[in-house]
Amino acid sequence: MVLNYIWIGLILIGVTVGIIHFVLTGQAGVFSEMLNSTFSSAKTGFEISIGLTGVLSLWMGIMKIGERSGVVGQMSRLVSPFFTRMFPCLPKGHPAFGSMLMNLSATMLGIDNAATPLGLQAMREMQETNKNKERASDPMIMFLVLVTSGLTLVPVSIMTYRAQLGAANPADVFLPILLATYFAAMAGIVSVAVAQKINLFNRVVLGTLGGLTLFVGLVIWGAMSLPQETVGKWSGVLAAVILLGVIVWFVVAGMAKRVNVYDAFIDGAKDGFQTAIGIIPYLIAILVAIGIFRASGAMDYVVSGVTWFVSLLGLNTDWVPALPTALMRPLSGSGARGLMVDAMVQYGADSFVGRLVSIVQGSTDTTFYIIAVYFGSVHIKDTRYAVLCGLIADFCGILAAILLGYLFFH
Repeated sequence: MVLNYIWIGLILIGVTVGIIHFVLTGQAGVFSEMLNSTFSSAKTGFEISIGLTGVLSLWMGIMKIGERSGVVGQMSRLVSPFFTRMFPCLPKGHPAFGSMLMNLSATMLGIDNAATPLGLQAMREMQETNKNKERASDPMIMFLVLVTSGLTLVPVSIMTYRAQLGAANPADVFLPILLATYFAAMAGIVSVAVAQKINLFNRVVLGTLGGLTLFVGLVIWGAMSLPQETVGKWSGVLAAVILLGVIVWFVVAGMAKRVNVYDAFIDGAKDGFQTAIGIIPYLIAILVAIGIFRASGAMDYVVSGVTWFVSLLGLNTDWVPALPTALMRPLSGSGARGLMVDAMVQYGADSFVGRLVSIVQGSTDTTFYIIAVYFGSVHIKDTRYAVLCGLIADFCGILAAILLGYLFFH
């Protein structure tokens, strides 16, 4: 229901702003731009979904091998003490626990191509225990908000863009990005826990979150002790080794259990193909609404209004040029990435704005894209408070990114 109102609002606000723009300036081209944006956004949504087909087929095939070999069940039991407290509606040892663990691990390593199919597999497994097949369950919402917070240990893609645009030290934003995305994840967990009345002061929960905090601290320490130019290189190598290790682990475990791993892979790959096809209408719907909102100039007016308001309060406005990236981040990953690159080209990769947009880009994930894809894959229509909690995580992550930008680079 919430996504329905957001979708309607984006379209109607965009069209209204376009009409106002035409009345004030007489430029009728805005209507053509909005119309063209619907076609280009629909094309983009289709291309993204088709592009996911191969990756989804691959990783759902691998996960099917893991299921039949018993590895996923072992992983589920490993994380069961913590997950049963964070996802109390799922039974102990549920297969979704293993899929969620692998999804979050891939996300933390910045391996989006692997994270998405693993996350969709978790959604399919949770849907099996969902009593109302069109309404998001509590475990789905908690998982989705964790995904949208985008907790990433090594933002390889952002550092790569910075290097291409001439940053003297592309990895200098590593620490503030890690801190910002961590705050986003914690905000997401707390917001959902409050809504679902989950006790976060349980010893297991506190110990796990404390351990995660310690791990993040060790990663920060290790990265700061290495030459900055080697951080991106070694993180990429580590990600490749881990993924290849998972594939070999699943295949060998399947062989040991005398599983026909080829047939298992094919069965999983078929599910991946069907999932990718099912995503198309949901993704096109949200991208078309975002495209109209952008093309109408509504985003530009929002930025101008914020600049005026911040100036009126007498506050520093140096961060405002990064606002388009911040506002676009929950809406469109590619759009936010384009705005980030544009800001670095305009102001310089090593300028305050150039560094700040990098931190903002890495602080959280694309909430509406993720919700459209993940819920769409299991045909959920009522997302309940998932969007609200996801946006709370986004807001906290972006606010932390701005404050950390001032702390580190201003």
